[in-house]
This record gives sequence, C-alpha cells and structure tokens, in this order.
Amino acid sequence: MEQIEAGGGQLDRLFDALSHPYRRRILTLLAEANPRDEAEFSPEELVMDPDDTELTTVALYHKHIPKLAEAGYIEWDRDTHAIRRGQRFDEVAPLIRLMRDHPDGLPGGWP
Repeated sequence: MEQIEAGGGQLDRLFDALSHPYRRRILTLLAEANPRDEAEFSPEELVMDPDDTELTTVALYHKHIPKLAEAGYIEWDRDTHAIRRGQRFDEVAPLIRLMRDHPDGLPGGWP
C-alpha cells in the first residue's frame, strides 16, 4: 500500500469519498463482495425518509456513484449495471475494514 500524502491529495480524496453515508455504504458492500449489481445499492436501502426515495435515486446515480468512479475507487459499467472495485480501491479498503471492524468507536451514522 502506498503512503498517504500529508496535506492533501490522496488523504483528501479518501475523506471526501467517506464523507457521505451512501458512498460509505457502497464501498463497504464492495469490500464484502466484488463485483456487485447496482440494484444492490437501491435508494430504498439508503434513505431514512421514504419521501426522499426519488431524490436519493437522482443523487445516487448523478452524484455519489460517479464521484466514487471518478476517484478510481469503483468502476461502474452502466451497460451491465455492475459496480466493482476500481484501481484505487486498495487505498480506501484499510479504512473501510477499520470502520467495519470497530463500529462501537465510531459516531452514529456509520456506514
């Protein structure tokens, strides 16, 4: 594993990716099994308020999944509807494992 750059770069990218619960959930599911069908990241599973399902769908496919793909943490094949670990997934995997293995030490809202 390459070292995390001090003062930005890779570290900023990691924390940005982990800053939203939808993105944390996607990365956690990919850590468990790879690849996944995008249907496994349904808005119904992600939303707290059922009235937000439509808004969540738009955000998921127009913001969160593309953001993770742009960072290189996932690869998203829109034709086959598959989401798999991207070329940089190994950068975020240790943090995902740490958070998954120590949920009692994290603030509410994980993943």
